[in-house]
Amino acid sequence: MRLHKTAVTVAAFVVLTAWLVSTGSAQTNAQPARSVEHSTLQGYSDAAKAALSRQLSSSVSRGDTPGVVALIVGRDGVLYEGAAGKLDVAKGITMPVNAIFSIASMTKPVTSVAIMMLLEEGKLKLDDPVSKYLTGFDNLRVITKFNEKDATYETRPAKRPMTIRHLLTHTSGIGYGFTNPIEYRLTQATKKGEWELPLLSDPGDKWNYSASTRVLGMIVEKITGTPLEAYYQQRIFRPLGMADTSYAVPAVNQSRVPTQHSRVNGVLQEQPRAPIPSTPAAPFRGDGGLYSTVQDYSKFVQMLLNGGHLGAAHILSESSVKMMGKNNIGSIFVELQPDADKLRTKPFPLGAGHDKFGLGFQIASNDPQFSKFRSPGSMSWAGIFNTEFWIDPVKHIGGVQMMQVLPFYDDGAIRTLRDFEELVYQDLR
Repeated sequence: MRLHKTAVTVAAFVVLTAWLVSTGSAQTNAQPARSVEHSTLQGYSDAAKAALSRQLSSSVSRGDTPGVVALIVGRDGVLYEGAAGKLDVAKGITMPVNAIFSIASMTKPVTSVAIMMLLEEGKLKLDDPVSKYLTGFDNLRVITKFNEKDATYETRPAKRPMTIRHLLTHTSGIGYGFTNPIEYRLTQATKKGEWELPLLSDPGDKWNYSASTRVLGMIVEKITGTPLEAYYQQRIFRPLGMADTSYAVPAVNQSRVPTQHSRVNGVLQEQPRAPIPSTPAAPFRGDGGLYSTVQDYSKFVQMLLNGGHLGAAHILSESSVKMMGKNNIGSIFVELQPDADKLRTKPFPLGAGHDKFGLGFQIASNDPQFSKFRSPGSMSWAGIFNTEFWIDPVKHIGGVQMMQVLPFYDDGAIRTLRDFEELVYQDLR
């Protein structure tokens, strides 16, 4: 398979007015988290909001995360919002609630929504072969034998074509180098993208987290003739009021981007700041690359909670949202993904072996060990720097929590998420 290239012109990047948020006084890592009150909304008492803020602050104090921002949203608005820790530890800069995070694979649900929009417009079908839209996806082959020493392999023809549904559900047979040992070795040896390599399994046979959504992004650009940045801004971000979400961060806002940390020998180490694009520049990835805030992403979550609309913005039909939240992988399950690149990830995700996958989202099963967390049927996914979200259609709430820590599924980061989530459901009125 080879990367499909389209001649597209990058639309001018429009900087929208940033969200105005309340800011509290400066805090040290051990001081209580700052919360933003939304007194006109129901869902949490003042005491419950204070408990949620203390939980975030505790995560910082015990060294689970250097800084975190979290938000709980209902169908009608924000129920809780808070931040704790530092945006920049070395400089002692407090984490603001409007911090702009690299959300990595939380880009994927946006791309999945874009695909569903094209489905509603009659521009594609879920069971269309990928080869209908992109060259290099016919005559697919599946690896049958692999030699790790020299990265040689044997293949056979795939049993069936790869479809758009396979891409949406991560059952395409494509993998990811950072988590699959074979893909890790092959991407290093060939310098090719995962979507350009032979498949790990027949399409539809197995769940493998993958670069499938990157291919979906290529399809969006192919069908619309528009780069992802411009298309997402026009059709999703601006209608929803997601002013700080883009494949770039304007120079004036880059002071709101947290530093990234890696846990080395159990200790979080702050990494030097890498350059951040100040204007969007192609190529854009459907599977990653966006920057966003908890406020912005909660609007995307709220749109899905409301069946595809938020205020005057109508992004999807209710039937499409329901379809995205249903099991689309049949009798197979989300599988535990290994840590081929241990600096980038630990094995993931929670719910492996039990959960299903919809069209772009992991779907929580009715697993008793998780009964104190999100409801069965909840939709979720995450980004590699431990940004997380979930959408609970039973309790009618959504959660967004963001930090910038590697590896993915770091023990401290997951503890920060789950402790907060447990308290969210404990105190929900």
